[in-house]
Amino acid sequence: MSHVPHELAEEFPEHVDTMHHLKQSDAHFAKLFDAYHDVNRAIHRAETNIEPTDDLNMETMRKQRMQLKDEIYGILSAKA
Repeated sequence: MSHVPHELAEEFPEHVDTMHHLKQSDAHFAKLFDAYHDVNRAIHRAETNIEPTDDLNMETMRKQRMQLKDEIYGILSAKA
């Protein structure tokens, strides 16, 4: 499998343990985490032309990833 950029462990390396704990104990965080990874992988597949998409869809997915990342970071910051 190829390397997928923007993985949360790479984006927030200082919060890896917290993310692991929250995935186990917080259903809302786990849902956000999974949604982030789903959209991140979809973006990666589109960028590498495995599953090409149009510019509007790419922009929408990138905005969704950014919103999810912001919400995830907010939760991680509150727990730190």
